[in-house]
Parts: sequence; C-alpha cells; structure tokens
Amino acid sequence: MGNIFERKINYYETDRMGVVHHSNYIRFLEEARCDWLEKAGMPFSVLEENGITIPVLGVNCTYKYHVTFDDIIIISVFIKEYTGVRMTVGYEVKDKKNGKVVLLGETKHCFTDKNLKPINLKKYAPDFSSKIENL
Repeated sequence: MGNIFERKINYYETDRMGVVHHSNYIRFLEEARCDWLEKAGMPFSVLEENGITIPVLGVNCTYKYHVTFDDIIIISVFIKEYTGVRMTVGYEVKDKKNGKVVLLGETKHCFTDKNLKPINLKKYAPDFSSKIENL
C-alpha cells in the first residue's frame, strides 16, 4: 500500500512562464519519500541513529502535465522493487484540482552503513526490512 503526500506549489518554484520548474520535482519526490518513511515508522533520524543511510543512486522522471503557483499536487509513493540491498521507489504526481497526471517517476536507492558501505537490510536490520516489505 502506498502513501499519499499533498503539497501546495510556492511562487518561487515556478519559472518565467509561471510553470513549476522541472528541477523542483526532485525535491517534491524527496519530501514525499521522507513523509512516507516517517509514516511507516522509519523516519530518517531513526534510520541514521541505527547506522542506516539510503542514498539515491538514480532518478527517472517523465513529465506529463504542468502545474503552477498555488496548485496542489498529490504524490503517491510506493515500492516498485526491494531486495534488501537495493530499493526502487515509484511516484505518481497528480494535480489535485483536475486529477491529471503531472509526473511519473522513480528513484533507485541502496542501503549503507554510516561509513557508506553497502549493507543487506534484511540481515543488518531485519525489523526495518520487514517494515519495508510490508509496504
């Protein structure tokens, strides 16, 4: 089951044409991912206290529609793939007022210890791993 994150567009996030600049969506996806992990009982602060980091390995976005200042977007966050070593998170961003898909995207991640050494979360932190598997 995915998570829903709602966000209002700020004026400074738009370009000269009044449309949200494409680079801001990467931030929006991260905000939604952080919210999703927090709601799942795994806020970044707790993960880091347990020596776990989740670096981003790649981002892929397909822009379908635009939004502007004061629009509200709804971001659905869900797991596309999880192996214990790597995770792919999917996103669907919609315009709240008309339901149009604004963006389809994904971020690819791995799990590391505090020294950025890759770990298998299933072995390193089975309790966190099971939470992710339940998502």
